[in-house]
Amino acid sequence: MLDLKFLRHHPEKVREALQKRNVSLDLASLEISEQKRRQILTELEALRHHQKVVSDEIAQKKRAKEDDKKLMAQMKTVSNQIKGLDVALSKEEAILSAFALEIPNIPHESVPIGKSEEDNILYKAVGAPRNFDFTPEPHWDIGNRLNLFDFERATKLTGARFPLYMGLGARLERALINFMLDIHISEHGYTEILPPFIVNRTSLIGTGQLPKFEEDLFKIENWDYFLIPTAEVPVTNIFANEILLESQLPICFTAYTPCFRSEAGSYGKDTRGLIRQHQFNKVELVKFAHPEHSYEELEKLLQDAQEILNRLKIPYRVMALSTGDLGFSSAKTYDIEVWFPGQNMYREISSCSNFENFQARRCNLRFKREGQKGTEFVHTLNGSGLAVGRTVAAILENYQNQDGSVTIPEALRPYMGHMEKISK
Repeated sequence: MLDLKFLRHHPEKVREALQKRNVSLDLASLEISEQKRRQILTELEALRHHQKVVSDEIAQKKRAKEDDKKLMAQMKTVSNQIKGLDVALSKEEAILSAFALEIPNIPHESVPIGKSEEDNILYKAVGAPRNFDFTPEPHWDIGNRLNLFDFERATKLTGARFPLYMGLGARLERALINFMLDIHISEHGYTEILPPFIVNRTSLIGTGQLPKFEEDLFKIENWDYFLIPTAEVPVTNIFANEILLESQLPICFTAYTPCFRSEAGSYGKDTRGLIRQHQFNKVELVKFAHPEHSYEELEKLLQDAQEILNRLKIPYRVMALSTGDLGFSSAKTYDIEVWFPGQNMYREISSCSNFENFQARRCNLRFKREGQKGTEFVHTLNGSGLAVGRTVAAILENYQNQDGSVTIPEALRPYMGHMEKISK
């Protein structure tokens, strides 16, 4: 959420900044509400001053044992007027707060300006795509042939876009989860978290999924609870409404969770394979950073996510997202896109973002500088380290062999019982 004071006093600056996102803001209702709020505050100030004056007069009359009935009646009228104005003030402030919750974050000055993903900029490319002496297959054909997953039976169990891993497919998924967690914990200094997979509405408001994107969530009937779309939600909210010490920053957490997304806006897209599922596994990286160092932490987080692909020796590229492709809560995002030879394209496997104080303001997460009285909002960051199902798909496509087998990446073999290949 943007600073309400900044929003109130500098609406034109907000409008100009968000135009870079191709977001057109109608601030007329906001300005009307702000005018009403200021008018109410002026009236309240005058009435409270009058209330104090009358209270002093009543006190004087009581001491002098004089009749104070007129003043008491006047005091009651003023008191009722103040109560009414307090209600009106709360109403206008609620309108302002609700409006602020719908406004996306302001892009960082380093974010390339553009209208869509077509305007994203290549930040770096790592590894050359493999030259095959046969036509590479997509992962869904490989997985079906090797009995690694069964999408038809998954549909029977639940419905479309839910995976059912079988045998070595299930083991490969589990191996990747442990592989990713071990690297992030032992080598990158993250603390492991196993959070709830169900969160309340307040938590989703805190990270920015609500109120704007409720249709993308799975809501639990008869409860105001939701299945998590990402571990970002519960992990970022761990310190909601708390004050951290400056010496604690940065705090780095990693968490494996299943994730649940309705994919409401993606009808007909990526209907085959593991790319766009309603349920998928992910290892998440979350940081709480000092405002003065958050962009350094973003680069480190990006490197931590990249390291998984470096170890697996899978080609990838990093894209700096343009303002037109930036997520709602993000001030700056890098996407890591992995090469899929069976589909002849790069596909996103991780988004690494700095939200600055946008999320922290929504969930009231602050820190106290050493030797200072006041508090300020921390900066929050997160990124996938990595999306596990997409990593499985990338391994199957990049390590497939002409005889139909799949070579297991060397770094992953200790997690697969030192197997070297998956064969039918």
